[in-house]
Amino acid sequence: MLTFLKRWLTEEKDDPDYPRSDFRKLRHEIRSGDVILVEGRSRVAEVIGIVTRSRWSHAALYIGRLHDVADPMLRQRIREFYDGQPDVQLIAESQLGLGTVIRPLNVYQHRHLRICRPRDLAYEDVQLVLGYAIGRLGTRYDVRQILDLWRFYLPWSLFPRRLRSSLFRWKPGGGTRTVCSTMLAEAFAAVSFPLLPLVKREVNGNVRLFQRNPKLCTPSDFDYSPYFDIIKYPYMDFEGNASPAYRLMPWEGTVSLTSEESRHYIEDGLVGSGEPLPAPEADKKRRQEAD
Repeated sequence: MLTFLKRWLTEEKDDPDYPRSDFRKLRHEIRSGDVILVEGRSRVAEVIGIVTRSRWSHAALYIGRLHDVADPMLRQRIREFYDGQPDVQLIAESQLGLGTVIRPLNVYQHRHLRICRPRDLAYEDVQLVLGYAIGRLGTRYDVRQILDLWRFYLPWSLFPRRLRSSLFRWKPGGGTRTVCSTMLAEAFAAVSFPLLPLVKREVNGNVRLFQRNPKLCTPSDFDYSPYFDIIKYPYMDFEGNASPAYRLMPWEGTVSLTSEESRHYIEDGLVGSGEPLPAPEADKKRRQEAD
């Protein structure tokens, strides 16, 4: 039964035929200790997205290549769970049906990704964060959460009140448990790096911080945290010598929208029925004449 539930919950929809992130740039710029947010396409991802009110349904920790891990004992620990080439870029993550594992970064090559970089995290603390995650390898995913996710898809009235889990019950000021984020939140808390701390002022005017309970952290918390810098690598970037460069983006062509896509995107009318946008040089000249 549990095997069936795992398969049903983690079954993913087909990949879109267009990327949202430039994976080539991302894999070149990413650093050890970065948190990778993933927009999932499984039933698990849908549930987490509904409950957390965010597109980001999964979070993973970027380890780097094997030589990026300074401690030889930790490198050996990775070898116990990953037998690939030493120059492969690796991530640590907790996944439903897999537990806490090491996998290549390129498993998310065709996903919508976002990088959350801990601001000014010292090198030695980066290594401690990596060490915490590596030390958790082999930890099993919470089986109860499998049942809770399954029950979330069934009518609420079918379960007696005493059997209803509070795992995904949202309350103002509260939180929801997401196992994939718990390990990462614990890793950063272990080096006293803030995620979304509670700030309280003491009687003498001093400020004290309280770490958020890691079990209540969600993937979107890393996106929301002011202590993590958000780094995006859009597939179509504003590149080129012209100013503004976005004017050169390929809005016209021969390919058309499908009927499903046309519900969310528009094929004509980017500018509207008025006059077309002037060329950059003409626009600049017009502003100078107006001045």
